[in-house]
Amino acid sequence: MQTECTGGCLCGSFRYTFTADPIFSFSCHCRDCQRATGSVFAAAFAIPKESLQMSGEYRYFSKLGDNGSEVSRGFCPKCGSRAVSTLEQLPDCYLVYGSSLDDPSWFRPSMDIYTASALPWDCMDPSVPNFEQGPPM
Repeated sequence: MQTECTGGCLCGSFRYTFTADPIFSFSCHCRDCQRATGSVFAAAFAIPKESLQMSGEYRYFSKLGDNGSEVSRGFCPKCGSRAVSTLEQLPDCYLVYGSSLDDPSWFRPSMDIYTASALPWDCMDPSVPNFEQGPPM
């Protein structure tokens, strides 16, 4: 990625920048992501931890995911917006939520995961691979 990407929370108290290309991107349809986002899925991408610079206060809520690994969902303590999370099984990466980007126009999920939990009225892109559970690792 040639340009710097920026993003953050709704109130602006938490900000981030990065220049690394995403390692992979996805839309997760698991029940935990549905509950955490208040939507039908969470759309995010993974980037190397060392490429992300963060500023401002940020907190994490941790819970075991469907695969038994810990998922730490980050949020701004002032406005509650999610921007960055971590996965125990990917210790060298941050997950960045596409909706937190200042310019999300370039972001496209490359797969749908945990589609077995997708809501019946959820419309997925038929041109991207989908996995009933997590992606093959």
